[in-house]
Amino acid sequence: MRLDLSTWPEVETYLRGSDGIILPTGSTEQHGPIGLIGTDSLCAQDIAEGAAEIAGALVAPVIGYTPAPFNMSFPGTLSVSPETYSVLVGEVLDALVHHGFGHIYILNGHGANLEPLRAVAGSKSAAIRIRNWWDFEPVNVLRREYYGDWEGMHATPSEIAITQHRHRVVLAEDLGPPEKLTPQFIKDHAGDRHGPPDEHRARFPDGRVGSHSALASPEQGRALFDAACAAVAEDYAIFAGKRG
Repeated sequence: MRLDLSTWPEVETYLRGSDGIILPTGSTEQHGPIGLIGTDSLCAQDIAEGAAEIAGALVAPVIGYTPAPFNMSFPGTLSVSPETYSVLVGEVLDALVHHGFGHIYILNGHGANLEPLRAVAGSKSAAIRIRNWWDFEPVNVLRREYYGDWEGMHATPSEIAITQHRHRVVLAEDLGPPEKLTPQFIKDHAGDRHGPPDEHRARFPDGRVGSHSALASPEQGRALFDAACAAVAEDYAIFAGKRG
């Protein structure tokens, strides 16, 4: 059940039985030649809704305006500062707490969100759990099986596959593999620690960072989506006190 598609009496009734809610957050940024601009937000929101259906949870509107400065040389990217994002998330959390939500499960789809999210969550009185949709072993088993090292770091075939399953397939002719990343590069740039936007686009001109997006398919996306929804639903239920 989505908060924005509910009435206030419905939310009031929900809160009598549960104080848990799932808050998805992603980004609005380029995802390579065949990836949708909203990929991170779409994955987080869709998986949150799928998990909520399994767990009987409420889902807050996705927060999609987040830090992505390294991608600002690609048309369509909309980036806000970490400070702005932190303030927005903090005020959304405060509003949820005000209404009685005591267990807030943040489902993330964008690496650069993690540091601000952890800092803000640590300052709040509610119980807050932060998870990426790809944190779970059943999801990672499929990512390794389908893509191996070609999963890469940005515009990954796994997230592209999920949006192909849930939204639309964009085709590009002769989309070969991108530059292969070294283990040291991956370590140094984890959490979306990339350089200035002009330098970033010069290094990765089509927007992919070690990710072979052309390997994605809607069929893989369905399997990844189902695995993520089941894993998130189980983790949320434990966190919100519904089992275990």
